[in-house]
Amino acid sequence: MASNHHHHHHLKKPHSSSSSSSTTYFYFFISILTLISLFLLSSHYLTSSTSPIIIPIPQYVPVSNNNNGAVSASSCDFTDGKWFYDPTARSQRYDDTCKEIYKGWNCIAGNRSGASEIVKWRWQPNHCALPSFDPIRFLKSHRDISIGFVGDSLNRNMFVSLFCSLKSVAGEVKKWRPAGADRGFTFLKYNLTIAYHRTNLLARYGRWSANGKGGELESLGFKEGYRVDVDIPESTWAEAPSFHNILIFNTGHWWWAPSKYDPVKSPMLFHENSQPIVPPLSPDVGLDLVLKRMISYVEEKARPGTVLFFRTQSPRHFEGGDWDEGGSCSRLQPLSSAEVEQFFSVQNNGTNVETRVVNDHIYEAIKGTAFRLLDITRMSEFRADAHPSSAGGKKHDDCMHWCLPGITDTWNDLFIAYLSKLRYETE
Repeated sequence: MASNHHHHHHLKKPHSSSSSSSTTYFYFFISILTLISLFLLSSHYLTSSTSPIIIPIPQYVPVSNNNNGAVSASSCDFTDGKWFYDPTARSQRYDDTCKEIYKGWNCIAGNRSGASEIVKWRWQPNHCALPSFDPIRFLKSHRDISIGFVGDSLNRNMFVSLFCSLKSVAGEVKKWRPAGADRGFTFLKYNLTIAYHRTNLLARYGRWSANGKGGELESLGFKEGYRVDVDIPESTWAEAPSFHNILIFNTGHWWWAPSKYDPVKSPMLFHENSQPIVPPLSPDVGLDLVLKRMISYVEEKARPGTVLFFRTQSPRHFEGGDWDEGGSCSRLQPLSSAEVEQFFSVQNNGTNVETRVVNDHIYEAIKGTAFRLLDITRMSEFRADAHPSSAGGKKHDDCMHWCLPGITDTWNDLFIAYLSKLRYETE
């Protein structure tokens, strides 16, 4: 980037008339240099108008640390900040050769336009520094610990980011499926296990069809749908709370999926104590009930000292329609604050409105519980440029999941910073 260098010339007062001509030549020379500088500066901006805007990175405000690098509890709100472009940045943790990256999220291998630029935007909290992830320190400080990600594919997105970051510096890794997990790994030198438990709704659910003998739902005219047992966790993660030391939950994307849970053709039919809830609940009321029951279940089953997080909703960035309506996400730079509001304002009731709507349910559900909020929403709302888009390998643009390496690396920075804060608080 062009920059101005200010040179201070200390000119002595001329001692004779013969020096006046040299002074004239000097000022003439300075004038010529100034004109050339202005020309070069203007041509730079004319030729770089399509390049990413390089924003100067502010000086970090020091954070108070203890000897273990833990951030003090009062030091920072990591979620309040901005994205800054750093043209020299590249993913220091892992690259597109990490085998655990799902093909549709490998934007570099998939030749997604601007894929290498995604990691050059760095999240900077407004009042302090978000510590950069040190995988060796993390492995050493989490020996004999087990971490479980429980939720939909967006939690897998985050899980894969953490795995690839640790795998790049760790030695031998054992692949297994602890406590019903979809996938899991143990870093043997440190006996650190991380696992992903797939569940779309948290609660158990499956197809429901009308019984020929009749019943309460049949008498109301229901012929088919999905039975959701609000008080029974899906078997994929039911044992997770009694196994893991740290748990990160999420849900939300499947609750606003009319293409699957059509309110007329295949509605969600909520059950409790094996009986249908009558009159039937709308999905948003059902979500509240499931969150309440599942949070209670986790608190009851978790071992003493288990650290519980609930991750906020990951924003989608479909423009021009939803995923099944030709929506796309071809931006190459983050959104402005004004654009973020256009995308996500509940008042606009746009394609991506679910993000903040779901968060309201989560905020309410964890009040007064042992769960802590892992708030990744605000920082992610800006990043319309960080999805796989047409490189996702689907028939439609993927504007929901995230490229790897990418923004979920920053989610893990946030997660690890919060763990450090907790450790600092308890020491």
